[in-house]
Amino acid sequence: MKRLLTTLLLFSTLYASAAEIIVKEGENIHDALRQAREWRRTNDPRCQGGITITLQAGRYYMQEPLFLRPEDSGTKESPLTIRGIGEKHTSVICGDARQRHTQMWPLKEQGYSYPIKKHDDGLPMKGMERILDFNNTDRTITIPTPPQNVLQTKNLEMVVHQRWAIAILRVKDMKVEGDKTVVSFMEPESRLEFEHPWPQPVIGGEKGNSSFLLRTTEQRDGIEQLVIVDGANYVRFEAITFDKTCWNRPLHKGHVTLQGGFPLVDAYKLKENPGLPWDEGLENQAWIERPVSAVTVRNAHHVDFHSVLFQNLAATALDFVDNISDCVVQNCTFGNIGGTAIMGGSFAESPMEVHRPYQHLAERCQRLTIKENFVVDAANEDWGAVGIALGYVRHCTISKNHVFFLSYSGICVGWGWTPLNTGMENNRIEGNNVYNYARQLYDAGGIYTLSNQPGSVISDNKISAPYPAPYATNDRGFCIYLDARTDGFTIENNYTGDIAPGIAGRPLTNQRPIRRDEIGDNHPGPNIIFKQ
Repeated sequence: MKRLLTTLLLFSTLYASAAEIIVKEGENIHDALRQAREWRRTNDPRCQGGITITLQAGRYYMQEPLFLRPEDSGTKESPLTIRGIGEKHTSVICGDARQRHTQMWPLKEQGYSYPIKKHDDGLPMKGMERILDFNNTDRTITIPTPPQNVLQTKNLEMVVHQRWAIAILRVKDMKVEGDKTVVSFMEPESRLEFEHPWPQPVIGGEKGNSSFLLRTTEQRDGIEQLVIVDGANYVRFEAITFDKTCWNRPLHKGHVTLQGGFPLVDAYKLKENPGLPWDEGLENQAWIERPVSAVTVRNAHHVDFHSVLFQNLAATALDFVDNISDCVVQNCTFGNIGGTAIMGGSFAESPMEVHRPYQHLAERCQRLTIKENFVVDAANEDWGAVGIALGYVRHCTISKNHVFFLSYSGICVGWGWTPLNTGMENNRIEGNNVYNYARQLYDAGGIYTLSNQPGSVISDNKISAPYPAPYATNDRGFCIYLDARTDGFTIENNYTGDIAPGIAGRPLTNQRPIRRDEIGDNHPGPNIIFKQ
């Protein structure tokens, strides 16, 4: 009897430690997840020590996202792990990047995307041209007349530089008037671009007019999402690669944003009785939608990403959308990301109007930890996206990350433009290294904040001076930018330093503390504590 009990105990121990499903290249990850789900459903003894789905080296092409639902949830004692083999990220969950752009005019410098040769007026010779006129009434943009081959090209889109964002506008018609050409655009982006007041192209700015470029776009949709975690808890992704997704929205609707890469659903200027009780000068109303993400997490807790590589993703890479808590992103690398690398928390998406304070949103994203990650070359498709963006959040930590080579801001926390208490609190931005940012757009910050966040901290960060963006129409780039109604932060022991433009990964030199008068602010609150 004793021998039988020993045998049964050993058998149980083996099951508890050996619940592994191995997937080979060419096999279906969906089938492996379904097998794990069946083990959970039938209370199979193999679930006791957790279930691991191991992807052998190879590329796993997705025709539809891998969908993890509540029935896939693990527990603290029995988590679900999806992992690759080894440390070289050779297990790849991928889509098929079907979309390509060809910049038609102005032409790029061969082999260099960020030109430095300049005309006498300071405008780079290659890359973008100046807008001549922006007409809200006729909904047209006037530009210098392009070459004949450009005028005859179909499926053109105009990328417009407008302070802290870009617009991608599908060209409807181009009317040549000598050395000038008047361009009109398709709907819905035409209405959004010309009706909403901020941001719009600048005519006669501090450093001249806004710039633009014309490019072709392939009219082909491709897979945008690789994994959706919705309601599944205690899930861990480890040592795998997410690679190659598309961004279909601009092909059908253009892309006009409010800020941070968030597309406008509707927006207009308040012509009568503008303002809100805490902001008499508010003149715009806006409703936005969330950018699509390659990996999406919502309605979940304890969903972790460790040593994961995110690369060649056309929009947002990883998004903790709503109703999440106790999640960790650690030791991951994000490279060649079209939009924001890591996003979390609500941004008051439609049907909510973004400028109103909401007390119920921050508690729906809390205790998210983002640490020891590399974020490099993000926001390279939508220049107005950022490295790391958290909206209405609380008790979140962003620490010891390297964030660099960015078109706009580096690390952004907060939303709402409000001094009121919305539940955003105790957020910590500590020990990060942010450099080579604001490469295309200004009104930017290496670290950027919005609204009242009591008990929050910005400390021990190293932040380079902003990159000398060649097309910016002003000089509003800051190491730390406390934007509208920022309050409740303690700011201490942060350093800035020079960095050679165009060299990603080079450490900061000539480091010194950031002075109070070097921090950009926009109507900050009275409860900011500055200790250096």
